[in-house]
Amino acid sequence: QVQLVESGGGLVQAGGSLRLSCAASGRTFSRYNMGWFRQAPEKEREFVAGISWSGNTYYAESVKGRFTISRDNAKNTVYLQMNSLKREDTAVYYCAADPANYYTDYANLGRYDYWGQGTQVTVSS
Repeated sequence: QVQLVESGGGLVQAGGSLRLSCAASGRTFSRYNMGWFRQAPEKEREFVAGISWSGNTYYAESVKGRFTISRDNAKNTVYLQMNSLKREDTAVYYCAADPANYYTDYANLGRYDYWGQGTQVTVSS
């Protein structure tokens, strides 16, 4: 069982930056693939970024070059550094954990067994 708690959301002007954190419970965090997703009002939840247990990273096209996912296994934490934020980045951001030892269809919500409660990111113009 893994519990995930996101933090770091808030209100930021367009062009600004935020860093989201996701703290995980449990001793086996280092073996989990981790993903960040977001959901804007009246839209479906979508993949943002993912990092495998071995450190490979993956990004949605819409955030590539602006967002960076990383993990600190010693702190049981995964991060999402968001730069050059746009209004369309406004959403609730969720982190998720996948215990599989492979990480191919990382954008598939169904592969993640554990989800955090989400943190709101609002980008103003």
